[in-house]
Amino acid sequence: MSRRIKLLWDFRGEDATETAKHHTIHLKEFAELENLSYYEIGVHQKNPMLCTAYITIAEVDMKTYRDALRPHRGELG
Repeated sequence: MSRRIKLLWDFRGEDATETAKHHTIHLKEFAELENLSYYEIGVHQKNPMLCTAYITIAEVDMKTYRDALRPHRGELG
């Protein structure tokens, strides 16, 4: 079984939550257009001014996602 990787994008400011939610739409669209699998797409609000959009993927797909979408960071997920 492949390890899971969580790719993350941080959004800051008053509209951080709305922007992160909107970003997840594009993450889903990309996965569907490229016929790539994923485990989970979501948003995590750290505080009202900082929100993170994320996608959890298989390690084997990491380079494809990373090179195309350029996440701010990644972690084992």
